Amino acid sequence: MPLNPQIIGKDMPHGFAGCYARQPDMIVETRPAGGETPIPFGAPLVYDDGAVVQAGASFAAANFVGVAGCEIKSALTYLDQQAGQDAPGDAVSVFQRGSINVKCYDGTPALGGTVYVRTGTSETYTTGEVGCFSANNESGKTVALTNCQWGGPADANGIAELVILTKQNA
Repeated sequence: MPLNPQIIGKDMPHGFAGCYARQPDMIVETRPAGGETPIPFGAPLVYDDGAVVQAGASFAAANFVGVAGCEIKSALTYLDQQAGQDAPGDAVSVFQRGSINVKCYDGTPALGGTVYVRTGTSETYTTGEVGCFSANNESGKTVALTNCQWGGPADANGIAELVILTKQNA
């Protein structure tokens, strides 16, 4: 009886923004969410008075703390898990080293490519908002992360692997 192999697909999606992509080389710490707006999973983070907030227009690469991770919440907040974000005051899982899936809003990530954080709105790339990841260098509107690189191309949903090579801030 001959074998009848089946192929389901050639490309596998990366998963969801904020979910780790590889183990075990990762450092994840918990910090309180600051500010007044929710932090989406997979967002770049900076410190603000001891808490973490999403990067904004004043972002500098030296202030990069990590990426907001998607962690399973306790049963008390089970119904809020589909929101894909941490509310102010929540405990945030901060990926500080390792591989994590993030949404790349503009450009085409490539293996070993430079990772940028958008700090200004763009007339050319309209899908990215301030405080999101990008693969495009747009002078004055993006900041390069010196301790990060892309782990390969994005999937059909725009999710790509971001590799944080070294822990930059405590």
